[in-house]
Amino acid sequence: MDMKTRAAFFDMDKTLVRVNTGRLYASWRFSRGETRLRDLLRVSWWSLQYTLGVVDADAVSRYAARALAGLEERAFADECRAWYASAVRPHVTGRARSEVERRHRDGYVVAILTGSSPYVAGPLADELGIDHVISSRLVVNDGCFTGDVEALCYGPGKVTRALEWSALHGIDLAASAFYTDSLSDLPMLERVGEPRIVNPDPRLRALAKSRGWPIEIWT
Repeated sequence: MDMKTRAAFFDMDKTLVRVNTGRLYASWRFSRGETRLRDLLRVSWWSLQYTLGVVDADAVSRYAARALAGLEERAFADECRAWYASAVRPHVTGRARSEVERRHRDGYVVAILTGSSPYVAGPLADELGIDHVISSRLVVNDGCFTGDVEALCYGPGKVTRALEWSALHGIDLAASAFYTDSLSDLPMLERVGEPRIVNPDPRLRALAKSRGWPIEIWT
């Protein structure tokens, strides 16, 4: 098989990065006096719901998108790059770096596949030398966010986005790998030939053990 038809997909939160970046961003803004305590607590609650597998991802995404309504896309992208450099980079694990490098050496096309936005995942991809980011998309009009979500890359939506991207790049999902920590990514795990379980939440850990999927802890 042509090596170029294989891809290695990496989730971002608690996989490439050892923490939940949404909560990290909320904490960063709170430390700068830009948000209130209740905003930080709300994000922390969503993070817990995500870990427990009960989060309403559509509702959370819509809420986050509305908070950006009217903001210039360029300004938000600049802020995310600054935030990444100061707050996220220390949480990128050494194992994540080495595994991305290994997949590149082995001829895989490497992509970040995340429910987050390209503004968050982009700086991470740049640092790790990952050329492709498959993520949720926000609607932008005349250079500003409208407050709407164009496409949510979560759960079955990740499979939809991955299939669209794979068709464009000639990728065979059955010959590809996917690294993730969350049971919400089960639809994608079941579409690839090599499911890789990293820092799993409790439900994914139990499922991985029952299916004989290897479990890795990246710290």
